[in-house]
Amino acid sequence: MTVSAEHASQTSQMSVEVFERIAEFAAKETDDAVRFEFINGRIGVKQVADGDHDTIIVWIGKRCMQARPDLDLYQGRGLRVEKYREGRARPDAVLVPEGHFAGHGEWADPSGVLLVVEVTSCDSDTDRRHRQKKLVAYGMAGIPFYLLIDRDTCTVDLYSDPNPDVGYSHCRRAPFGDNVLLPAPLGIDLDTEKLKEFVD
Repeated sequence: MTVSAEHASQTSQMSVEVFERIAEFAAKETDDAVRFEFINGRIGVKQVADGDHDTIIVWIGKRCMQARPDLDLYQGRGLRVEKYREGRARPDAVLVPEGHFAGHGEWADPSGVLLVVEVTSCDSDTDRRHRQKKLVAYGMAGIPFYLLIDRDTCTVDLYSDPNPDVGYSHCRRAPFGDNVLLPAPLGIDLDTEKLKEFVD
């Protein structure tokens, strides 16, 4: 399956600098209870995760660390996805070589990121945010793999072959319960049977 970028003609409604000041202020004033993203020229609120959402991220982290202790899995790490309308995104999880983000500020360059993970939230904006906007943003940023744990469809989507012009070129979809191989250079096999326990 080929995933194409939107050819948007509108311009950003605010500058990245203004967004970053707003996001920094909100994080300080709310003790990080409110986290913002800047995708497609618009501010979005990073939803507060429910327990199942967080448990899925912890589960993925354990699988990755068992298979590849030389990698680190960060949660809520800010990434500059600038090729997609000067965006700023906070994936649910980011897999990188050990120590990769040392010395980086709040919004890190995505170079060196091996995998981003998103888990769908129970809100009306999931389709637009996870399955469209972030999909294109991560691919255009050159991140090799995007793993979408879709609790609405009970599937795991692994997007690969990023293309800086269109997003990702391929998607492998597997139902919860199947084994999903995160190919080289990751080499991580996920038995997704456990994910069935975290769907409402």
